[in-house]
Amino acid sequence: MTDSKILHIKNMVCPRCITAVKQLMEELEIPFQNVELGKIELKKGLGDEEKSRLNEGLETVGFSLIDDRKSRLIEQMKNLIVQKIHHSQEVLDVKWADLIADQLNYDYKYLGMLFSSVESITLEQYIIRQKIERIKELLIYDELTLSQIAFQLGYSSSAHLSSQFKKVTGMTPSQFKSTIDRKRNTLDNI
Repeated sequence: MTDSKILHIKNMVCPRCITAVKQLMEELEIPFQNVELGKIELKKGLGDEEKSRLNEGLETVGFSLIDDRKSRLIEQMKNLIVQKIHHSQEVLDVKWADLIADQLNYDYKYLGMLFSSVESITLEQYIIRQKIERIKELLIYDELTLSQIAFQLGYSSSAHLSSQFKKVTGMTPSQFKSTIDRKRNTLDNI
């Protein structure tokens, strides 16, 4: 019997992920309190058979249970970053080191080293990649100017945004906008 009433899930990065997991929980008739990015709050602990069925079901929709503390921390960092960059309407005026350390109650230096050791990129690179994907999305929507996007995502200027965008994608935001194949990556593949 699993005593924990909180299960951590890998690869949950958007509201549709939450909907898919809720639907799976209902299909499997596993009582839950809440589902949010990266986690399920159960009404009671799971037996081994229930946990196995849940894990199999999660894997069929592209998710998996996270059992170890380090993997949970990495997934929590990713979910926090994705939430702030992709799902918040607030201007992104964030000191990432402070936010991540405060939310997870660990030293940022430790979290950064842990992230790098497992993900093969730095936490800062991951944040930049997420911001670039958000910029692509906003460019495709074509509702904001480049200056407005820069402000929204916490860049000091549109020139800084453009420079970072080109460094990561190999093209300027203008070139990206004019391409027919506006290729974006899925958030769980960044």
